[in-house]
Amino acid sequence: MHVLRILRDTWFVVFVVAAARICMHGMRLLDVLPGFRICGSFLGVIFPDAKLLVKQVLFEEISSVRKMILNRPTKLNCLTYEMVVQMLRALEAYECDSAVECITLKAKDGRRGPTPSQSLSSNPPHSTDISTVVMLPIETLAAALSLRSQLMLDYLIATYSKPVIALVDGIVMGGGAGLAMHAAFCVVTENTVFAMPEASIGLFPDVGASKFLSKLPGSFGEYLALTGARLGGGEMLACGLASHFVLSKDLPLLEKSVCEEAPLKKSTISDLLNRFAHKPSLKENSAFRRLEIINRCFSKPTVEEILSSLENEVENDGEKKWIKDAIRSMRSASPTSLKITLKSIREGRAQTIEQCLAHEYTISCHMVRRSMHRDLYEGSRAMLFDKDRKPRWDPPKLESITDEMVGKFFTGLAGIDPHWVDLKLPIRSGRTVARARL
Repeated sequence: MHVLRILRDTWFVVFVVAAARICMHGMRLLDVLPGFRICGSFLGVIFPDAKLLVKQVLFEEISSVRKMILNRPTKLNCLTYEMVVQMLRALEAYECDSAVECITLKAKDGRRGPTPSQSLSSNPPHSTDISTVVMLPIETLAAALSLRSQLMLDYLIATYSKPVIALVDGIVMGGGAGLAMHAAFCVVTENTVFAMPEASIGLFPDVGASKFLSKLPGSFGEYLALTGARLGGGEMLACGLASHFVLSKDLPLLEKSVCEEAPLKKSTISDLLNRFAHKPSLKENSAFRRLEIINRCFSKPTVEEILSSLENEVENDGEKKWIKDAIRSMRSASPTSLKITLKSIREGRAQTIEQCLAHEYTISCHMVRRSMHRDLYEGSRAMLFDKDRKPRWDPPKLESITDEMVGKFFTGLAGIDPHWVDLKLPIRSGRTVARARL
């Protein structure tokens, strides 16, 4: 109750300060409304009996299986703070419950009712509802708490002692990717679409992407992170982002079989999934078929050299549309975000999941605080709010961004502000090493 009282007092201050800033500085209503929206989101958790709280996550119990169903279909099942908190609480309880052997994670499809994960995603392209973060009226505990909670959920799933099966039958981006990629089993279909396009709004791939993208073959992770390129289910299986490919029509029977299986150990689940699994052929235009060129270009030490290498490939063969698309995407993204993204992926290759999440949290906090640059806010304005799709990046050119400038985003938060502290993850007795896919 003491913690809840502190949170209630914090949000009272947020309301007062937001109102004061409107009066004193003539701010637009758009500048403060997201702050009130995130307050409402937090208050839904602080006051669980309030009407603010809706069932944005559904929980079902069948035999020894516990189902978690994202229930925000009209918003592409974008993750909110209360959804993250509800899943954290449930997973912590399930892990201690001897009657629970397996967790399944999917999302509700607004067109057909609860189905296998039609859209296990976030509000593209970020890990939480970006509109509740990018224009907060003041830099408070709110933004840090939201980011921290999301990464804590990703870490819990990545180190979970019981099998978690993510069923992805649609779009998976941002926060949804964090949930699915860290699950022991990630099942995709012919309908699955994966992407991490965060650099397009001045952000960078987080939610553990510096871990799961850096482990992909060659420089394929750098390619996905820097270009925001989309992958289908077959490509996800081929590159290692997914553990199994199952036809969409077979997912209901697969779920039923999981619930009827006993006991539900990791090996028995693997055998069961293998019975439903297919090995789809990669399309001729699949980016993963171009791994040799991707490795040649995206293994270069800097973003500038990567772009130069891609442009050389176009000069040698002007018919390579996918390369032109990659160049166009990188040229339109935030130059600062591109350099941060490359450094994050490269460092993540030699780090543990704990270290990856910690450095991603540090970068995110620096971006949200606007102390070093405002590209996240400008990108969100251009792509999500005003939608003029003409962000004015600062600095606007790659060559204006030095290694020292990029390195500051990786500098710890100690001493900056009492509310902004480095991410400290709980010790989970070496369970991370048991996760083969990570």
